[in-house]
Amino acid sequence: VQLQASGGGLVQPGGSLRLSCAVSGIIFSVNDMAWYRQAPGKQRELVAFIGRSSSTNYAASVKGRFTIFRDNVKSTVYLQMNSLKPEDTAVYYCYAIINNRDYWGQGTQVTVSS
Repeated sequence: VQLQASGGGLVQPGGSLRLSCAVSGIIFSVNDMAWYRQAPGKQRELVAFIGRSSSTNYAASVKGRFTIFRDNVKSTVYLQMNSLKPEDTAVYYCYAIINNRDYWGQGTQVTVSS
């Protein structure tokens, strides 16, 4: 099982990006999925969470700007990021519980700068 994240890049403040994370391999079940981020010199933090039934939860710093959603047919989780701020700059990691085990994606860099 692998998680492949994509969609990061350089964007100006106020801009938008959409991250994707596709699950591949032998999959019997995909339960909770989430996005985390880690900025230089800081600990990894939870950005957004989505349960199997699509219940969601967000970090206070991104609520109202970011949206997490999933496509269970494609086994893919997305993070739509709007109104980006320089403090959103970080490596973003996807996470999922697949076949009752924890898996992490490789990380994708998001840089918000003018």
